[in-house]
Amino acid sequence: MNFVSETATWLTNPTSWTGSNGIPARLVEHVEMSLVVMLIAIAIALPIGLFIGHTRRGATVAVGLANIGRAVPTFAMMGILLPFTQAFDPANGFGLYPTLLAMIILAIPPILVNAYAGVSEVDRDLVEAARGMGFRGGQILRDVEIPLALPVILGGVRSAAVQVIATTTLGAILGIGGLGRFIVDGIAQRDNGMLFGGVVLVAGLAMSSELLLSQVQRAARSPASQRPGPRPFRRPAEASRGASGS
Repeated sequence: MNFVSETATWLTNPTSWTGSNGIPARLVEHVEMSLVVMLIAIAIALPIGLFIGHTRRGATVAVGLANIGRAVPTFAMMGILLPFTQAFDPANGFGLYPTLLAMIILAIPPILVNAYAGVSEVDRDLVEAARGMGFRGGQILRDVEIPLALPVILGGVRSAAVQVIATTTLGAILGIGGLGRFIVDGIAQRDNGMLFGGVVLVAGLAMSSELLLSQVQRAARSPASQRPGPRPFRRPAEASRGASGS
């Protein structure tokens, strides 16, 4: 159990918490990279998932491509992308770009598939009722399908976030920052305290994000949030009169 005491010693050492290579600085780098990856992945995958879930068009192709992205190991994806990104930008193409692109490819499938599954599984009777009351496709998606599918959609975001936070550590092998630096440097320096301290920090960040997003997802599952509310069941003419009156 010597590595436990070495890890505790490193984590409690004041020098581990100061400077550009300290835990706070590396934590900020890790969170920033993960947030950038998640925002880009959501911007790409969510609209596609909502579209195919709402229209039932292109579901086989989109889900198939997403599953292919899941099947390719992330580190192998980084190696595949590296020659192209380095040719495009020699300064950042070796470490930053292949890491970010590989993480985005990793994050897209759960977000896309869950968005598609959540919207496609909304009760068709509710959709037809809204359509019969004059709601158009975009209004049905916004006011009926997305609110009811939100817990499933958030489940995809939650899964992607945990995967990204845990796997972004691989970028340290290519020289970028983040908590993975402690793991890579710990191996290089044969410093077990730094190595296992980095593991503890990455695991703690991943579990914290899991806990936070699970609470958000649980709130979205509450009965009040799952009711479409009065908006989907008001005729468009009534809604427009209400908006003009206010």
